[in-house]
Amino acid sequence: QVQLVESGGGLVQAGGSLRLSCTASGRTFSGGAMAWFRRAPGKEREFVAAISRGGRSTDYADSVKGRFTISRDNAKNAVYLQMNSLKPEDTAVYYCAARKGIVDVTTPTAYDYWGQGTQVTVSS
Repeated sequence: QVQLVESGGGLVQAGGSLRLSCTASGRTFSGGAMAWFRRAPGKEREFVAAISRGGRSTDYADSVKGRFTISRDNAKNAVYLQMNSLKPEDTAVYYCAARKGIVDVTTPTAYDYWGQGTQVTVSS
């Protein structure tokens, strides 16, 4: 089985930064595309950012473009989300996801593996 473990969440003031990390383990993980999603209280899960297997292609939700950056280190089976200029509306549980396919996509149903989530809280 593939396991995804997130870290790096926490409490930060508006305008601050956080860096989320996600490491994949399990011998069956082939290093496909990876992504971050989030779920705010009372809201549906939403796409945040995705990155292709090779890292050359990325996608971002309009709400985070210019503030968040997704990257990956395939040698470590890891994906990162650098979040700058955080806003209170970024408060959510952030989930790492991975898929067997190599193309970065924004649809959550395309992802095969999910982490447990890490809480990000931005105070005003």
